[in-house]
Amino acid sequence: MDKETKQRLGEIREALKKYGFDEVLGQTAKSKIRKSDDDAINPLLDDEIPVKLRLMFQDLGTTFIKLGQLLSTRPDIVGERIANELANLQDDNPAISYNQVKKIVERELHGNIDDLFEDFSHEHLATASIGQVHEAKLSTGERVAVKVQKEGITDKIDLDIRIMKYVASRADKLRSNLRKLNLPGIMEEFDRSIHKEIDYNNELMNMQRIELNFEDNPDIHIPATYSKYCTSKVLTMEFIDGTKLSDVYQSSSDEFDKKLLAKNVLDSYLQQLFIDGFFHGDPHPGNIMILENNVVCYLDLGMMGFFDEEFKRNLSELMLLFVDQDVDGLINQLMYMDILDYDIETRTLKRDLNDLFGRYFGVELNRFNGVLEELLNLMQEYGVILPNEFVTMARGLSMVEAIAKNLDPEIDIFASIKPVAKEIAKQRISPKKYLKSKKSNLILYEHMIQALPKLLTRTIHKIDNEEMQFKFEVDITDKVSIIALISALIVGSSVVSFGPRVFDMPVISLIGYLIAIFLSLIGIKKFVLK
Repeated sequence: MDKETKQRLGEIREALKKYGFDEVLGQTAKSKIRKSDDDAINPLLDDEIPVKLRLMFQDLGTTFIKLGQLLSTRPDIVGERIANELANLQDDNPAISYNQVKKIVERELHGNIDDLFEDFSHEHLATASIGQVHEAKLSTGERVAVKVQKEGITDKIDLDIRIMKYVASRADKLRSNLRKLNLPGIMEEFDRSIHKEIDYNNELMNMQRIELNFEDNPDIHIPATYSKYCTSKVLTMEFIDGTKLSDVYQSSSDEFDKKLLAKNVLDSYLQQLFIDGFFHGDPHPGNIMILENNVVCYLDLGMMGFFDEEFKRNLSELMLLFVDQDVDGLINQLMYMDILDYDIETRTLKRDLNDLFGRYFGVELNRFNGVLEELLNLMQEYGVILPNEFVTMARGLSMVEAIAKNLDPEIDIFASIKPVAKEIAKQRISPKKYLKSKKSNLILYEHMIQALPKLLTRTIHKIDNEEMQFKFEVDITDKVSIIALISALIVGSSVVSFGPRVFDMPVISLIGYLIAIFLSLIGIKKFVLK
């Protein structure tokens, strides 16, 4: 262990001890003798733990603050109390000097800052632990905001993550009451997350992609980017001069159409979720500005969520069941999506879901107000660890709902969700979707047919050299049994007329014939060639 790692590990140990988390590193031999693991104090049950955890993360700096912010989005893992407290973490650090900024910009952009920019403000607009933002002006006249990553931040993060993984692994081995949290898994997720955030090329691509998704929507604006002035540590984008959402909430001016803004914010986020499958991971009010003519502008696009086509359709169906309060359908869909295990106790889960819907849907059907968060908490009670993108979606949708309700208390959230989700769910059974899947299946079946001769040749060779053995539950030690089995397969395969087809033959029939051929080879080997 090098000197730097040893020093940082010492700092972390002191912080753990200061806030009473030193047991996470394991008990001493004496304490293990005095008490059993079952009697050990569970740190997650301490009422003061959420505040202590936040203060400790704050003391330990950038990497731990970012970890805390990630955990604040995972109430299904750490519980609602800890998640809510960690949401109060402040990601701020002392600003670096202009000379330091100048050095980084010139190194990254390979030029003199005075040649690269017509003007570059010496004062920062905002600062955080990873980087800070300065206003500037390009030689072509555009007013821009330049985000500059602080020197050495990547090395500090990499060092902290190595230590975090060590602590997580040790805690997972030594503390059974923490094992259900899967701390090593959380650390792997965090490692991927923070390295995406500190690579400004990732944010640049996110901004360009979401800008393309909204290029035909004049009500939504994404800041333009200037790739020539961007690297992994410098991001140059359009300077946004708009109004903060908090100021719009309080405004009584005719300048803002709050009902229209509420609809545009909600509809644009539903498009991100259900149409594009590429969505803002943290759409809180500070990351949304309002421009002239009631245009909604999304900021801080470093962390985005992504759904593939299959998950997007499954999510749409799930939301329809959720809106319709179909508890049986909801449970079945969660099982189909591999979120719930099939052996889960469905009777009590069904009761708890009915209670949840009764509380939130009993009075007015357009209330959302935390129902998704409570659903996540309910999943935690059943020991279900939800996919990260699912939790990010639920949290983002709750934030957007709060924004829409602040702008227009009468807006009906479910009335907006249902038609969008229904349209996406319908695509699963659309002729276009069927033709697309049929084409891909035909290609797959063609590959299977082409590979079949080689596969049979290799299989026969292995049988002949006694390299392969088979075990069947049925008795195939006599000729009558194996002939009967082959006959049944041939007859059964011949009468099948449904399902996908290859060369006008049902795939099920093809599989039946192949098994019959396979058994025939075994029979020939056993009864004819012996």
